[in-house]
Amino acid sequence: MTAKKIDKYTALVMQPHVEVAEDRAGIAKNLDRAINMIDFGVGYFWELPARLVVFPEYFMQGVTTPGKGEHGIDSFMKKAIELDGPEMRRLGEVAKEYNLYIAGGGVVERVKEFPDRWFNTAFIIGPSGEVVLRYHKWHIPASIGLGTSPHDIFDEYCEVFGGDISTLFPVIDTEIGKLGTMTCHDGCTPEVSRALGYNGAEVICHPVALQEVEGVSQPWDFWMFTRRTRAHDNMAYVLGSNWGTVDYAYYPKAFCPGGSFAIDYTGMVQRHAPYPQEQVLGVTIDIESLREHRSRCNHNTWVDVRTEGFRQIYEKPIYPANQFPSGKPPRTLADKMGPVREVFSDLYGRGQFTPPAGKSVADMADLHEQRVRAAQARGTLRKS
Repeated sequence: MTAKKIDKYTALVMQPHVEVAEDRAGIAKNLDRAINMIDFGVGYFWELPARLVVFPEYFMQGVTTPGKGEHGIDSFMKKAIELDGPEMRRLGEVAKEYNLYIAGGGVVERVKEFPDRWFNTAFIIGPSGEVVLRYHKWHIPASIGLGTSPHDIFDEYCEVFGGDISTLFPVIDTEIGKLGTMTCHDGCTPEVSRALGYNGAEVICHPVALQEVEGVSQPWDFWMFTRRTRAHDNMAYVLGSNWGTVDYAYYPKAFCPGGSFAIDYTGMVQRHAPYPQEQVLGVTIDIESLREHRSRCNHNTWVDVRTEGFRQIYEKPIYPANQFPSGKPPRTLADKMGPVREVFSDLYGRGQFTPPAGKSVADMADLHEQRVRAAQARGTLRKS
């Protein structure tokens, strides 16, 4: 089949103000703001029409982290929504009105098949107004992510949704290119973006709620250098959307201080908003140029992949699967960190990590556990 030409278009990378919602009214307020920003963006970039919008992680509901303001599973379930609910239908109406694909992440999603927990869900809504892609975040950091990863309930999850790489890391073929999505911590390591690249992704929508403490600004800014690498490695656009500012009693206003960007398929930065304020970035997406670039063999990061030498890395599990099966959802962040003890035992036990001076291999797993208990005793991690 002969490929059809895809015209250039504008993608809008949104950097909104977010309020941490406690209930549906709070969600509605965030959603109102998001829709106003779409109205602005499609109006401003009228000469090369917008076809794709990317919102950050938790842009509707917000999220909490360790400390006085930490929420347990009950608080999250109170603001969990379904992807066929009224919030997504509102976004669907906007997608239909403007002929858009709307991507976002960090939906605190209630899934009927697993009613005792929530998933951190990224989505893409098509111009039909329907959800055309749903992705459940894979790499949820144990220390700050309470949602369930498919890996936490892996055997059961695969029985319900399937376990093929195309199911776990979906990519959709659309009239504006092949679209995929990964969420926040997914982009810190190569695997998820590589799976999307394997599935053909040309544009990776990348919603995040990335905090300054993790390095969003110079001199570290690992957010930028890692995501430029993800784009380069897969010869794909990466559209990274972060919060601009936040309202929450326990957060500084610049908790997630912007830094949203658009990176092209060579790893070059096209647009960047390196500040903690609301912004709408408009970037030209040229799928035909990407496809021509991929047709060359020189410095082609897929043509030269030689898999045989790397298989041993993945032969044995590192973070163990099925840690939170049905009836045993993670209830606090301390729960999520429980399996890390086993990971440390493995990494140090096989000699990949070397303990600090004066520590033995056996000490290292205990050290992690001691830190968790000490934080609980201080009141900086929830016990239940």
